[in-house]
Amino acid sequence: MNENEDEIFISVDVEASGPIPGDYSLLSVGACFIEKPSLQFYAELQPITDKIVPEALAVSKLSLVDLKVRGKSPRLAFHEFESWIQKNTGVATPIFVGFNACFDWAFINWYFHHFIGRNPFGFTAIDIKSYFMGRANCKWSETTLRQLPAVLRPEKPLVHNALQDAIAQGEVFRKLISSH
Repeated sequence: MNENEDEIFISVDVEASGPIPGDYSLLSVGACFIEKPSLQFYAELQPITDKIVPEALAVSKLSLVDLKVRGKSPRLAFHEFESWIQKNTGVATPIFVGFNACFDWAFINWYFHHFIGRNPFGFTAIDIKSYFMGRANCKWSETTLRQLPAVLRPEKPLVHNALQDAIAQGEVFRKLISSH
């Protein structure tokens, strides 16, 4: 994005141990700028609870036992995430972008507020699936990556690594907004 932009789109993806923040843990967060995907943030976090949905851990291939030892404390990780956002957006407004953003944003918002008392994204969130649904005039059930037109799909598939998926979904959004 050029430095005169007042809004900067940031693709964010998370991996979690279950469906809702607080009861379940955020395990990893990945982010990159839509227009500059090489500008990246990634952190793996210490779990805040032992509660899990086994399928969630199987998909992400993350281990609560391992993350308790090598993961960052959520407070530290979210201070680092906020610093990364502020350093790289300057006075521009950071806009959260996600593929099924309601899930990812819920965890990001809860963790920011719970651990540092504020969310630098505020209440901004763009859902790529909803954006596509409006553009294509299709049903929600027709917004999976497999159903997107080939020209909009990312070069690399989503692999349930928060950073790699943030990069891939950022590519989808970049293609969507440039295809007017």
